[in-house]
Amino acid sequence: MAIRFLTSGESHGEKLNAILEGIPHGYELDFDFLNSELAARQEGIGRGNRMKIEKDKIKINSGVRFSITTASPIAIEIENKDWQNWIYPMSVEKINFENLEENIKREIKNKIKEKQITKLRPAHADLAGVIKYDFDDIRYVLERSSARETTTRVAIGAICQNILKYYNISFCSEIISIGECRAKENFENYIENYKNQGDSLGGVIKITIKNVPVGLGSFVHWDKRLDGQLAQALMSIPAVKSVEIGLGKEYANFSGSNSHDEIFEKDGKYYHKTNNSGGIEGGMSNGEDIILTIAMKPIPTMKKALNSVEIKTHKKTEAHFERADNCAVEACGIVAKNMAAIIILDNFLEKFGKDYKKDIDLAYKNYQKRIDEI
Repeated sequence: MAIRFLTSGESHGEKLNAILEGIPHGYELDFDFLNSELAARQEGIGRGNRMKIEKDKIKINSGVRFSITTASPIAIEIENKDWQNWIYPMSVEKINFENLEENIKREIKNKIKEKQITKLRPAHADLAGVIKYDFDDIRYVLERSSARETTTRVAIGAICQNILKYYNISFCSEIISIGECRAKENFENYIENYKNQGDSLGGVIKITIKNVPVGLGSFVHWDKRLDGQLAQALMSIPAVKSVEIGLGKEYANFSGSNSHDEIFEKDGKYYHKTNNSGGIEGGMSNGEDIILTIAMKPIPTMKKALNSVEIKTHKKTEAHFERADNCAVEACGIVAKNMAAIIILDNFLEKFGKDYKKDIDLAYKNYQKRIDEI
């Protein structure tokens, strides 16, 4: 891999953080663009009150000087403004109980106990997480498994998009459907109707990546295949349950002669009249637009309570409800295109260089020249 990253932080923790390693020297970052991607992740029909509190802005603490990448690891920090509203469940370790009066200790401990969650939420990480780590408070699971973590991934992906713009590679996301509704002009009313019922919705999103050069990825090893890497990255997004490339599952409804993209040549250039493969063949980009379609399940935290179990008494109960969106499909699309950008940049740098922008520019130019001469 050319680049790698780690994220840290909890949904209601003080800050979200990330370390991004492998970005070459010499790229100027557009902070307005980076912050616009973070803002876009917070927008969309069906988003909850949390997004009215947070105003996500990227802060870079290392790896960038005078807006230029230095090739050192980039340290990213994003503040959680909602931290103060959740200080008791998230800051127990910061309280020095030894110097407090007994009544104050008791009050703090009661407030912490009030914030404990013991009612499992179906379709969340709750059940598996509690069993795996032997937690007695589900908050330990939900704080890290929350989709709030994708904020840092969008920041990282935006940096990758920023760099790929130098080579005219662009990304866009489009909502195909919300639930069973495919008419975009009806999305708002459709979502609002389900919200009034205390219910939630998912949807289908298409990601289009343009101007990807031929040959990113490889057929040589399973883990080098571009389609496999993109699928893994997109499936890692909370609530995404399927990833398709090109025709995806629709391929099963066609014969080979009616579905495979035929190859033509004109003026020394190869091209396809169709793009059913979605821009990837044999684990490599083929020069066509890369088309990815993902399905997001309905958000599992909802007012319309589902049957569940209380972990301390093992008794039947209704699932815990905590402030949540009732639809975040638009936000998921922003996360998805930025996750895709991370994978595309990683493969781009593997092919054209990892150290310095001018060297990468030259390698890219020479590669394009060689392709034109074929």
